[in-house]
Amino acid sequence: MTYLRYAPDIERPAPNEQETIDGIIQGMTQQSRTVEKREHHAVRASHAKSSACVTGEMTVAAGLPPELAQGLFATPGTYPVAVRFAQGPGETLGDRVSTHRGMSIKVFGVSGEKLPGHAVDTQDFVLATGTTFPSGTAAGFLRDGTVIGRSTGLPEGVKSAVSSTARNLNKVLHAFGTESAMADFFGHPFSHPLADSYFSQAPVRYGDYVAKLGAVPSADARRALSEWRLDPHQDEDGFRHAAVAFFRENDVVFELKAQLWADAEKQPIEDSSVDWPVSVSPYRTIATLRLPRQDAYGSDRVRYFDEVMTFRPAHSLAAHRPLGSIMRARLQVYQALSDFRHRENGVSAEDTASLECIPA
Repeated sequence: MTYLRYAPDIERPAPNEQETIDGIIQGMTQQSRTVEKREHHAVRASHAKSSACVTGEMTVAAGLPPELAQGLFATPGTYPVAVRFAQGPGETLGDRVSTHRGMSIKVFGVSGEKLPGHAVDTQDFVLATGTTFPSGTAAGFLRDGTVIGRSTGLPEGVKSAVSSTARNLNKVLHAFGTESAMADFFGHPFSHPLADSYFSQAPVRYGDYVAKLGAVPSADARRALSEWRLDPHQDEDGFRHAAVAFFRENDVVFELKAQLWADAEKQPIEDSSVDWPVSVSPYRTIATLRLPRQDAYGSDRVRYFDEVMTFRPAHSLAAHRPLGSIMRARLQVYQALSDFRHRENGVSAEDTASLECIPA
């Protein structure tokens, strides 16, 4: 198969994109202020409620073909990692509001040219459930974010009802062999967070090529956890309790995969709402994440992960530069919202440089 090469001109920013990004920052900052007033603390504007904060290692596979042996993955080796699993909303809600989920990975000891403003030897991969980002573009993000922002002040019961309606819609659609990415965004199943797959949703540079990335749990984990479902009436923090309990007794393994860019029409760079067909280019394993059994929610570690540490697409090698409209927005939005959160809480943000910085 022939894969398309990266070039700077594959990105096509909209003429008013900076104005749109400024609007996203303004809207999401106001949303964060509303949540802070209610919770008396500033939390992440998305993926606020963590379910596991763990460390481990990432091993780059040996013998990768040339198109996969790129950037960080050019040479076999093992790197320390920190991984944060979290629920989607930018506020602390009970788990009956089961929306999309996040998995943020920080890889340590990564040498090479970095994006401007990133000074330590790390590479972040910020992933979420769903192979696409439903808003598609920065303009769509502003549109949809405005609706979400207006709903921030609503009672939790209303948010639970919306989540339930979206989840039930996808159950109906599944019966017809399809699903809605937007419905899953607002109403993700009550599945185990360690049995889910997580994706970059939008493309990144992949050395000489371009790819979307995914983290897929091992077959053993999928089998062990496939039937688990949360009863939200029994435990409003059940996703966290389930993840912590599993880590207490088990190692957790994910395969990190890349889906290379092969067809400019079927795999657009600028619209992340379009699913890249696996029939055109499948996800192929490039590395293995091994997260050993551990205390996944120790108080000192959780405080560091949730309050101090930052995970951003901008923490990146130049060889893995985020691409497309949504990613260009994220480069600025994550920075602005992190600055707001740390400033409001009186906490100094830390661009964590090594695993030794993280409490045991």
